[in-house]
Amino acid sequence: MKAVSACMRGPTHRDVMTTPLNSPHTLAQKLIARAAGRPHVDLGEIVNCKVDLAMFHDSSGPRRLKPMLEELGATIWDKSRVVLVMDHYVPEQDDESRRIVRIARDWAREQDLPHVYDSIGICHVVLPQKGHIRPGMFCVGGDSHSPTGGAFGAYMFGIGATEMLGVVVSGQLWVRVPQTLRMVWNNQLPVGLTAKDMVLHMIGRFGMNGGGYQAVEFCGAAVQALSMQERMTMSNMSAEMGAQVGLIAPDETTRAWLAERGVAVGDLSDWCTDPGATTVDHLFDAASLSPQVAAPHSPANTRGVESFADVAVQVAYIGACTGAKLDDLRAAAQVLRGHKVASSLRLMVAPASLHDQEQAEQEGVMAVLRDAGAEVLPTACGACSGYGGSIPDGANVIATTARNFKGRMGSATAQVYLASPYTVAASALRGRISDPREMLA
Repeated sequence: MKAVSACMRGPTHRDVMTTPLNSPHTLAQKLIARAAGRPHVDLGEIVNCKVDLAMFHDSSGPRRLKPMLEELGATIWDKSRVVLVMDHYVPEQDDESRRIVRIARDWAREQDLPHVYDSIGICHVVLPQKGHIRPGMFCVGGDSHSPTGGAFGAYMFGIGATEMLGVVVSGQLWVRVPQTLRMVWNNQLPVGLTAKDMVLHMIGRFGMNGGGYQAVEFCGAAVQALSMQERMTMSNMSAEMGAQVGLIAPDETTRAWLAERGVAVGDLSDWCTDPGATTVDHLFDAASLSPQVAAPHSPANTRGVESFADVAVQVAYIGACTGAKLDDLRAAAQVLRGHKVASSLRLMVAPASLHDQEQAEQEGVMAVLRDAGAEVLPTACGACSGYGGSIPDGANVIATTARNFKGRMGSATAQVYLASPYTVAASALRGRISDPREMLA
């Protein structure tokens, strides 16, 4: 472990660590230096960065930004660098949601925004699928799970409406160069486990402020073996660790995934943390990990699945940006193939994007889910953000979502447990929280 005591409590103006230009630097330092137009930046230093991309959705964007921009008489600094995704209040189910979505659609037309994605999936999944995220970028999002972009070696994090106003007008944002906490995962995951299990385990170990608004970097053999969609899940839930960003150094897996979407990237060799850079390292053994479950009402309430064997569930939900991408749907289908869900339980599947749903249809994955008894919901945030009214009061729910705060999924009396798609599918078959390895053996 390489650490500096001041980094553990978070940097202040006096905590700036001056390093020579040719000294080793972290991936976070390199990304921020590029955005700041500097050869290097020091830990704890406050610098002004040029924003490559700003993303917001129907909930966080136009209904908040439009009146503020009008009051200032300001305009968007660069419309080509703005992306609007309608995913939180679609499909519209009441007057309030219709009002919110109408504001977003009308404003998008008024501004003639070139990048608007309406009802085709969740922003954190749609953004990279449409080729907007690439290694080396500095991006912000009007959503707390915007660190998903870190899976591609981009410095991306969530900001509030006031900060977004400043970005939209100026194209710039200041940031304090963070300490990097490296989560080093050695060996390989066993069958039936996913990145969701890995990240829940880390949140259970460190708590929801374990990242201390620092930069968390995921690395090691087990991380390198993950698919891009699995890496996206891991970076996404760095937000639940309290981190500002969740970074993964880009590699040939990154390059190949982007190439399939028409995005060419150059040399990736420098987008990594240099040996000898100042980091705080934590080691994990992927091979010894068991399926993880987070109990109500916090992702930090995580223990091994065996601790919940007696918990009956009435709803199984496979959805959200952390649990309904193509890889997640495939995982659930592996468990459900040839079986029917428990008669006492309702299984709901809300694919993360139309792209992934269509691919799953072509592969026969969606047919497996439907044959097992799944009810397929629209490709949107849906119940994960408490919209849609699909979670009954008082129910025990096992879900692939990122959070299980009280009332998060709509019902204040529902008890929500978080798990991987494998574990949610296994639990749907038995009507109680179950270990998927028993069904995959």
